[in-house]
Amino acid sequence: MTRVTLADVAARVGVSAKSVSNVVNGTGWVGDEMRRRILAAIDELGYRPNLAARQLRNGRSGLIALVLPDLREPYFAEFASQFVTTAQTRSLTVLIAQTGGARAAELAMMAGEGFPALDGIVMSPLALTADDVRDRPRVPPLVLIGEQAEELVNPSVHHVGIDNVSAAAAATTQLIEQGRRRIAAVGVQEAGPTATSRLRFEGYRRALAAAGIADDPALYASVDQFNRAEGSTAVARLLASGTDVDALFCFSDSLALGALYTLGTHGISVPDRVQVMGFDDIEEGRFHIPAFSTVDHGVEQAAASILDILSDATRQAGVHHQVPYRVITR
Repeated sequence: MTRVTLADVAARVGVSAKSVSNVVNGTGWVGDEMRRRILAAIDELGYRPNLAARQLRNGRSGLIALVLPDLREPYFAEFASQFVTTAQTRSLTVLIAQTGGARAAELAMMAGEGFPALDGIVMSPLALTADDVRDRPRVPPLVLIGEQAEELVNPSVHHVGIDNVSAAAAATTQLIEQGRRRIAAVGVQEAGPTATSRLRFEGYRRALAAAGIADDPALYASVDQFNRAEGSTAVARLLASGTDVDALFCFSDSLALGALYTLGTHGISVPDRVQVMGFDDIEEGRFHIPAFSTVDHGVEQAAASILDILSDATRQAGVHHQVPYRVITR
């Protein structure tokens, strides 16, 4: 079968090969309507970019690595899906890898080991240190995501994410405004990668203080990991202690789902007796009964921001790029 070329696509649409190249490589300017026509012709003709030729021509491979701790967790799986979708609109290919949060795996993947030539690496690290990141080469460009990575930013490394403290405070404030006063914090962590827990716990405590509500350690529900089993166990301990509680602020939707299971097995009505707030806005939570509120991370905006940074990363100084969040009431 004859390979479809840029010229074939250009001829089908009636534009120059340069316009098609701009769409394929994410360069130059092409109007939205023309971009749609070119993408439709690419799909119709089955055009596939020659990655080797592209790299020789413009020094870019069109490949991005996305490195995540655990694809079994819904938030990471959904982030990966959105990131791939956004990258595809820019004719980029995403290679996905999993580290399990192991430092050796994170170091290797941050260095690009095992990957072909890349235009950038996007990573959510749990074990890397500031020294690890500081010592890496500038190429390929690195963009970090996740709360654990916020403190790793340096002049050659970017971070994209929400203001977790502000988001957690807003989520807790909503529970307070709905009349809840005995709000448990489900997700407190004492050891391991604790940045997510620490930031969201800080936001929770700020909201309580702003409302003049006493901070009660009896309402701290600790976990080892952010998953359903830990959420269920943490709430079971809370109920067994006899602590009076009328709301749960869970530091992830997975924790919230586990918490709801335990509330259900104890015959506790949600939201009448206990209201539940999660964090992440995963798809499963949108269809769960009883419903629970949550915080939307702005994943679509984050994906676009990351790709914008990578398209110009070598000419930017590394900073934290903040994306918007919103509290979703259900």
